Amino acid sequence: MSKWYPKNGKVIFHVDMNSFYASVEAAHNPALKGKPLAIAGNPEERRGIVVTSSYEARAKGVKTTMPLWEAKRLCPELIVMRPNFERYRNASSEMFKMLAEITPYVQPVSIDEGYMDISSCESLGSPLEIAKTIQSRIATELGIPCSIGIAPNKFLAKMASDMKKPMGITVLRLRDLSDKLWPLPVEEMYGIGSKTAEKLYKLDIKTIKDLVEADVYVLKRVLGINGERLQNRAKGIDPSIVDPDAIYDFKSIGNSETLPEDTVNDQEISQLLRKLARKVSARLKRKKVVGQHIQLTIRFHDRKTITRSKKLVELIEEETTIFKYALSLLDEHWNGKPIRLLGITVQDLHDKQEIVQQLDLFTYEKEASKEKLYQAMEKLTEKYGTDTFTKMNNSEDKTQPSTSFQKDYLDDYKK
Repeated sequence: MSKWYPKNGKVIFHVDMNSFYASVEAAHNPALKGKPLAIAGNPEERRGIVVTSSYEARAKGVKTTMPLWEAKRLCPELIVMRPNFERYRNASSEMFKMLAEITPYVQPVSIDEGYMDISSCESLGSPLEIAKTIQSRIATELGIPCSIGIAPNKFLAKMASDMKKPMGITVLRLRDLSDKLWPLPVEEMYGIGSKTAEKLYKLDIKTIKDLVEADVYVLKRVLGINGERLQNRAKGIDPSIVDPDAIYDFKSIGNSETLPEDTVNDQEISQLLRKLARKVSARLKRKKVVGQHIQLTIRFHDRKTITRSKKLVELIEEETTIFKYALSLLDEHWNGKPIRLLGITVQDLHDKQEIVQQLDLFTYEKEASKEKLYQAMEKLTEKYGTDTFTKMNNSEDKTQPSTSFQKDYLDDYKK
């Protein structure tokens, strides 16, 4: 057994649910199993997009982020459903509870995937036996298929879990890299997006092997420090640990949304901006943080995207304040062309509990003016309970998918 658990090495799993939202819906309603199914935000709208789809739909060419009209053209029999976030949260929580029964070293990275460090689980069997047990239990008890990558570090485990889907288990050792990893196109490497791949192609780096053999100084010149980091990962070097507390580390909170139609209508744009400000405010309050930097993202009809930001002199969390600064950035940087998508992000976050408010004369006067309000709030709290105002502030619209839902659910993890 010791050959599977090296003294000076690690055994890392990457557990990845397959077609998670669609699989959860099929588990909830067995009549959907084997059918082409897509989960989409706005099935009634022309610009509704596919959030995820079943493998039967993918076989017809349906892809994530594809417009619904195109998905239905490729697959006329496509079944389209709105997302049920509460159902996905529950399934995710149950899945992570199962993983935590194996080892305390579990790091969720989104609602449907996470890392496990099983280096100290020798008594439970070989890594392959443990992976089969996890996969079987999730499939039997939750009705959800998953793929598991087994490797000596997180990066290789992530790459391994992508190699066989659905219901795959792949072992990727350092000695396997030249056969299993390096022949892959460079754009299939985790951490390399389309823009980075385009830069690498210009350097005649087309495979992961090419990246391994590239001149590190050229990589750093083109990609900065990330160039060296990517090369190290391609070589199988990743010193990052499985950190159960990493879910609490976040540097920004943001939401974005695509408009039903490309528009220059001030009222529609303002309404969406207000909605985004409300969502960001609710999430800031939920996480009990405030921010001092605001960023606005604008994507135009031709898909050109710009981001503009502003460092603030005050700490913000309220919807009206976030909306005010976002609107100011929009007024300053919108060129009048039709807008497809808007996004608001609050950065430079601070934990409210760690902030000591320095009351100067003006602040004191402002706070003192609220004394009667505070007294009224205390009376209401005594009468209705401590979460009266939390409930009022958490009236976020949960019917629409957002770009942040995948990680937002982690707020409830371990509670």
